[in-house]
Amino acid sequence: MKILHRDVYIIGETACHHEGDIDYLYKMVDDVAEIGLNAVKFHSLLNPDSYMQSNHPLIQEIKKWTFSRKQWGEIIEYSNKKHLDVIVLCNDVESLEHINKDGLHVSAVEVHSSGLNDYFLLKEAVNFHGTVILGVGGSTMEEVEYACNLLKENSKCDIFLMYGFQSYPTSYADINLAKMLKIKDLFELPVGYADHTAYDDPNNEIVSCMAAMMGINVLEKHYTPDFGKERIDFHSAVGKTQMLRIKELMSLALTVRGDGSPGMSEPELKYGNTGPIKKAIVAKKSIKKGEKLSLDNLWFKRTEEESSLKQNMLLQLIGLETTRDIENDEIIDFSKVKYDFKRRETSDFTHIGKKESN
Repeated sequence: MKILHRDVYIIGETACHHEGDIDYLYKMVDDVAEIGLNAVKFHSLLNPDSYMQSNHPLIQEIKKWTFSRKQWGEIIEYSNKKHLDVIVLCNDVESLEHINKDGLHVSAVEVHSSGLNDYFLLKEAVNFHGTVILGVGGSTMEEVEYACNLLKENSKCDIFLMYGFQSYPTSYADINLAKMLKIKDLFELPVGYADHTAYDDPNNEIVSCMAAMMGINVLEKHYTPDFGKERIDFHSAVGKTQMLRIKELMSLALTVRGDGSPGMSEPELKYGNTGPIKKAIVAKKSIKKGEKLSLDNLWFKRTEEESSLKQNMLLQLIGLETTRDIENDEIIDFSKVKYDFKRRETSDFTHIGKKESN
């Protein structure tokens, strides 16, 4: 999946913040592209009656926010031209069918946590050509397992788990990023973090980037062109200035974390040079030619020049005879002593060739 191969991958979530105003949604897409985010995410709903009961108190409002197939096709195409990956959270099966049948250029579809075990949504998601994102916030492990298994049993293995749930105000303790890593390991699937920290929380930017310090390079964040203005989903939506700062901090966090390689970086190798940085083995006092090295005439000191011997080679020098006079503080190396580089036998390392005692 493409998003796994980028250092920072931020999804600008639009949700229902547009409140049915298509021009406002286009404005959001423009801003997400201008900020330089990687993807824009839409909540698609074509048939409210397929999504909500007819007597649901919000259904009439939801119907006002619903766009047509043609409008969704145009906004997706517009986002493509802005060089944004498009992620569509499909609230109804009709939306998924629309994407699958009309050949829209969509990078990923998402099944919201509210319908994580919706059999019909999952079955239609199997037909999608790209990545299927599962919203796993507020879900049990059994629910996550059911959704993953249903997809995999139908040969859909390109699955991504999106961790995080909406709770206003969001308590830091409820975020539980450690649980996110356990889910990642448990299901052996890539995981992203959807942050819903309150828009006016002074730690919003920092909390948004904390998952990056744990190696999570995918962040989903609500965006608004009108920071703090009371619209749908404004509670956790950040403005352009905050989003740019989050992008900067997330990149910094991933850089500082590194890739975990146990090898030495170039600066570390230079820092590890024996002599200028790490203490070198030197003569504690003047040593005459033919005198043997011992713990009494050797010492460790910082030196201006580099030494060829590592600190842990001290005991290999003990008992060796010097081939010339060595001055006090002079660096010790094998060129100044009699040293036979003996070939080690296999029996020195194994039991081969050794007789076992009875």
